[in-house]
Amino acid sequence: MSTSPHFTTRRRVLAATGALAGVTLIGGRVAFAQPKLGRVVYGQGSIDPFFAAGYVALKKGYFGEGGLEVEYLNSQSGPRTNQLLAAGQIAFGATAATAAPALTLAGKPATLVFGFDRKLTYANVIVRREDFESGKIKSLKDLAGKRVGATQPQSSTWLMALYLMQKAGVADKVDIRPLGDLATMLGALKTGSVAASMATMSMMEQARQEGWGVPIFDATTEASWNEFMGGDVPGIAALTLQDTIQKRPETVQAFVTGLVRAQDFITAHSAAEIADVIYDDYLNAFPRAAIEKTLGVYKETVFLKDNLISQDAYDRMTAIMGDGRQFSNDEIKTVPYAKCVDMSFVRKARGL
Repeated sequence: MSTSPHFTTRRRVLAATGALAGVTLIGGRVAFAQPKLGRVVYGQGSIDPFFAAGYVALKKGYFGEGGLEVEYLNSQSGPRTNQLLAAGQIAFGATAATAAPALTLAGKPATLVFGFDRKLTYANVIVRREDFESGKIKSLKDLAGKRVGATQPQSSTWLMALYLMQKAGVADKVDIRPLGDLATMLGALKTGSVAASMATMSMMEQARQEGWGVPIFDATTEASWNEFMGGDVPGIAALTLQDTIQKRPETVQAFVTGLVRAQDFITAHSAAEIADVIYDDYLNAFPRAAIEKTLGVYKETVFLKDNLISQDAYDRMTAIMGDGRQFSNDEIKTVPYAKCVDMSFVRKARGL
């Protein structure tokens, strides 16, 4: 995949300074020389349209309008986002919602403060068209004895790969391979290094449009989703350490309000209009047509329009994490909704 100039520049800045911060990307409308709430670094765990609210908030200057200077960092994976957050090197992260209970159990109490979606948009599984059309791999059960690509060990894609393979009854026969980032996963599948890969919808659409990839599990369809999940499950969320909430509540409020305003922009505009705002700076590693199609589907079936993570949805998520997949059920009991989710900032931003 190609890399946008913004990300190339950011890597040079990181290499030159050794700092864990990227290039400030605040929209042209806002220029707070000395923002009243100061500066924070915000890390997103990969490059994908499911982070659209974050991209819109940055590009439209919504954080700055709330008096907060936000520096954006592509933190490249969920585990790395969590590491940076735990170390205090970023103030806010956006990654799998599983991060808050996982960090809390690791001794760094963290809280989900904003929900991006109601489905795990990275829970799709794709294979090569030649393997599908030959009948070699038509379903999850056919992955027995084969390799499946994910990002990192214990990451959200790894967890969902394990969960789906268990549901299909082949978990003990599948080799789940950690490959790094989303682009590497797509390349590994295309070249045959793995037989299948976990995939975001934009990855799935790119593979479809290029003609070589086919989904064998598509989480964006209601039927598939409800069969395996039974209802809403938060996929991507913004989180921060509980210590930040206690010491800097005004900063958390300004950050969440910026994301809420971005979601309202997304809800009110077409996929093409959203892409006009964010594609060039953030998503140009993907074909524009794939991004627009993905944003259209996300708007209709995936994005959480009120950004409120419910207790039912959180409980479904922690059930996936339990049963020894990531944690024991006894460990999961120690990280209930009330401990790891705080929707008060979203409610205040929405006047609820």
